[in-house]
Amino acid sequence: MPHNLSRREFLRDMGLFGVGAGVASIAPVSLFGEDWLDKAGLASRPPWVREVDKPTVEIDWDFIYRFDERNTVRRGWNKYVSQEEVDRLGAQQRTIGNQYALEGRPGYSIRDLALYSASGVGATQSFLGPDAQTPEDRGVPRWEGSPEDNAAMVRAALRSFGASTVGFVELDENTEKLIYAIDPDGKKVEFQDVDQPDETEDTRVIPRKARWVIVWTVQMSSEGMTRCPTPLGAATTSLAYARNRAIQGRLQSFLKGIGYMALGEAETNALGIAPAFGVMAGLGELSRLNRLVTPEYGPMVRVFKLVTDLPLAPTKPINAGIMNFCKACKTCAEYCPSGSLSFDSEPSYETRGGWNRGGVKTWYENSPTCRAYWAEVGTNCGICFSVCPFSVKDKALIHKMVKGIVGVTPIFDGALASLSRTTYLGGDADKPQKDTEEWWELDYAELGIDTTVGHKDA
Repeated sequence: MPHNLSRREFLRDMGLFGVGAGVASIAPVSLFGEDWLDKAGLASRPPWVREVDKPTVEIDWDFIYRFDERNTVRRGWNKYVSQEEVDRLGAQQRTIGNQYALEGRPGYSIRDLALYSASGVGATQSFLGPDAQTPEDRGVPRWEGSPEDNAAMVRAALRSFGASTVGFVELDENTEKLIYAIDPDGKKVEFQDVDQPDETEDTRVIPRKARWVIVWTVQMSSEGMTRCPTPLGAATTSLAYARNRAIQGRLQSFLKGIGYMALGEAETNALGIAPAFGVMAGLGELSRLNRLVTPEYGPMVRVFKLVTDLPLAPTKPINAGIMNFCKACKTCAEYCPSGSLSFDSEPSYETRGGWNRGGVKTWYENSPTCRAYWAEVGTNCGICFSVCPFSVKDKALIHKMVKGIVGVTPIFDGALASLSRTTYLGGDADKPQKDTEEWWELDYAELGIDTTVGHKDA
């Protein structure tokens, strides 16, 4: 028995293996061969993760425009429901956890609430980043390397700072549209023909010579997220954002230290559209969640980005069969307690409201009903992340085999999605999939994550 599998999980996976083995017997041999098992690092993904010239999600670039982030429900909720309702639901979200704690509701004990509050504590973040000693300060030339060498260097630095996967997007007339026109705090984000970046009371200036976007993921704990929609699940999300504030600052300091600009997120969800940059950088595919799903971690990541003038070799979009799998799966929609996710088999250009920019053929979500549900549970929900079949930890070979089958043999997608629901999902749609009290007794890994996944030199 693998040392990191419990007896129950081992027996359960063997049951899945019995079904999967039959499917695997007619799948391409290369899925399970030496290339996959011996080359799991960042530079050599499994063969079913294929680089492609265009992302698997269809994009009408002529329709894409630079979005005002204040139109999202995160900042502009009162544009879609009355201000009175926003105030009422906001007050409820802030206090409902205390009420549930008094009622003895599972997952809402005082220690659960305290963990949620503590998980978001961390460093601050800014557009221009912290002060750093530059090559000019040291009296030495700045770093000069090829775009390929620079990309490898930045990836190595980010991995050491705590990022999971790293990709790069070059800004052109299309991808520049993924940078917000207006940031969450109301400041305009402008590209200008200037030598240095700047920030004023109402504007953030990106020099046009800064043509590269560094995109990275920060892994979240699947053990934590399977406790959604309680404070334990929400703490997992808060911790990822808190960790990234430190990661971003370190990356900004590093890039300044070698002589280049590093323009980051001024706050949560600032600068540009994170899932879009993740897709273009090849870190994953767009999904029924209308969020990024990665081959390595499923949706159990948060995505972040930074603009720089350091020349970087772009990474290409991928096709790992993920978006195609979403057409048949629909698990996230079935388990969404607010009914905010689409059940349509095919993606569409039709948006659901002003919180959707449009121009992308995807499954658009009903953000106001999602946000209203947060007020019911006092957290940020996250059930859709936790029930996704790609969220299952790669503890056994069968998990890797199923991902390989999905990547190249879509005719089995429906059956595998149904099998995953039967095998791994034990809770009701509006309840945690795992016991919240049990979480406090786990032999929890650092940060609740497995940093060896996808990296051969871990």
